Amino acid sequence: MEYMIDLNEFAEGALAAKVNAELEKVLENIADPNTDPKKNRTITVSIKIHGDEKRDVLNTTVSTKVRLQPMKEVETKLMMGADDNGNIIGKELRSGAKGQMFFDADGDVAQDTGEKVVSFRDQQTK
Repeated sequence: MEYMIDLNEFAEGALAAKVNAELEKVLENIADPNTDPKKNRTITVSIKIHGDEKRDVLNTTVSTKVRLQPMKEVETKLMMGADDNGNIIGKELRSGAKGQMFFDADGDVAQDTGEKVVSFRDQQTK
């Protein structure tokens, strides 16, 4: 069977170029570690065709649309309190439990909000 049109050359190659551009977006979205790689992404190709009064020349419009997966939700905990002036404030709970100190990524002791208490790197040895 002979094809009426070659999709690689259709619209002077614009159809293939549009599909490739959308495919690149899909691949980047799947590669993003903040998205679910198992969920489907969709590339939709639309070719609109309408004729003129004589019905011998057809006008076409080619478009593409991509549906990507959103970034995964990230959950954290906030501690709520008041400052010295009575204003309500919130800070992120970094330690896992309110009032608990922890070792941060630098190996320093930090309060539950992440503020350093002791920095072993800044201490000098004698």
